[in-house]
Amino acid sequence: MSPVQDASSGRSRSELAAGLPPVLTVPNARQKITDANAAGNRWVIVLDDDPTGSQTVHNTPVLTSWSAEDLAWAFDQPGRGFFILTNTRGFNDAEARERVSEVAEAIERAAELRGAEVALIARGDSTLRGHYPLETDVLVDRAREAGTPFNALLLAPAYFAAGRVTVDDVHYVGTGDTFVPVGESNYARDATFGFSASTLPAYIEEKTKGRIRATDVLSITLDDIRTGGPERVRDLLLGCSDAQPVAVNLLDEADLDVVVLGVLAAEAQGGRFLVRGGPSFPGARLGIAARGPLNHDEIFSAGARPGHGLIVVGSHVELTTRQVSHLHATVADVETIVLDVPRLLDATTADDEFDRCAAALIDALGRTDTLLASSREQIIGDSGHSSLVIAQTVSSALVRLTARAVSDAPPAWVIAKGGITSSDVATDGLRIRRAKVAGQLFPGIVSVWLHAGEDDPALSGLPYIVFAGNVGSDESLADAVTILRGRVR
Repeated sequence: MSPVQDASSGRSRSELAAGLPPVLTVPNARQKITDANAAGNRWVIVLDDDPTGSQTVHNTPVLTSWSAEDLAWAFDQPGRGFFILTNTRGFNDAEARERVSEVAEAIERAAELRGAEVALIARGDSTLRGHYPLETDVLVDRAREAGTPFNALLLAPAYFAAGRVTVDDVHYVGTGDTFVPVGESNYARDATFGFSASTLPAYIEEKTKGRIRATDVLSITLDDIRTGGPERVRDLLLGCSDAQPVAVNLLDEADLDVVVLGVLAAEAQGGRFLVRGGPSFPGARLGIAARGPLNHDEIFSAGARPGHGLIVVGSHVELTTRQVSHLHATVADVETIVLDVPRLLDATTADDEFDRCAAALIDALGRTDTLLASSREQIIGDSGHSSLVIAQTVSSALVRLTARAVSDAPPAWVIAKGGITSSDVATDGLRIRRAKVAGQLFPGIVSVWLHAGEDDPALSGLPYIVFAGNVGSDESLADAVTILRGRVR
């Protein structure tokens, strides 16, 4: 799948910025945000609908379980926030609704025990796919029923490192210096979460089926942000009530800092706000300053691990296919095991296909770094639900194969490519309940989790690379393997 449908409709970054006020940079913005969170006894908790939302943070806890013990562990870690992987993007509507409600209730109990204030971010996809408005509806309804309603719901899908920005309410998908309205991209034709709108207000009206009209959405413009600063953002937000949707325009990291400072100022005056944000928002809301990519020695700070690397590829976007091809063409000694999806989906051949792949995978990992992939021809069902079921079936097989590998040929490191795949590999393949996001392999993309090894000490410190299907260049997967092998990029 190509990131853009029609490059002829694209605009350059300079064209997007034309006529806008100059960027307003607030000195020491991230430190000011950190200090404000501490002063308000506030924890920022990110409900991540797949594992790729942590690409702008480092030294940050992440949970895949929300038991009282796991939440206590996360609250006890340094810093003022953490991620909880809900994995709802891989669920149907009923499952997603139940999961978000369950996690929210667990957070409420844990926060009450500590007397902590909680700011929630429902992390969503920067290309607008996922269970919106379902997830935020659950959180809005819970807050209203508890007598603590949100003033506003901010929709801020920007992800600067991946070229996802919003200008004049139009959300763009960027490749290189070409930015295309998201409604004209292939992401908008997603089999499960498709849409047609490119402006955030129209997207909200489309996804709420007219329950919220585009004209009822407040926009925080780049003029508001760059001319009025945090005070203007604060005043706009304090004028909202009953979870009014707010479209947040963002073209630069400094714009986001201004918005977060405005949110904090509004909270200091009693406002309450929920955010549906792309990957850029959590790092800013936590006050985490950018750092450079991790190198091999930082990833393996506890020392080298025995075994070989495992690369699990479930994503079918065209970029992933190109990345796999480049890996094969440029990196030596990587063996590939392909799971034949048509045979897996056929009840008469599914067991034989799984057993064939398992035996081949264990054999290969005993000798070299190994790539496990589903066959590249994507099979789509006759509805969004059936397509999701097919994706879940394939992901389940890849996860069971990963679990077999961890048991019989423990890997030195693991890369998972694709949102649903990376979530399931984390929770079921590697049995991660707690981890730390150490940082990223590349600027702003591809997070490195370090397994806490809470259930299996042998897995403590295992690097787990969460690699979204739709980020990076053609060379990025090969570069990732090179870094993990300890060689120069």
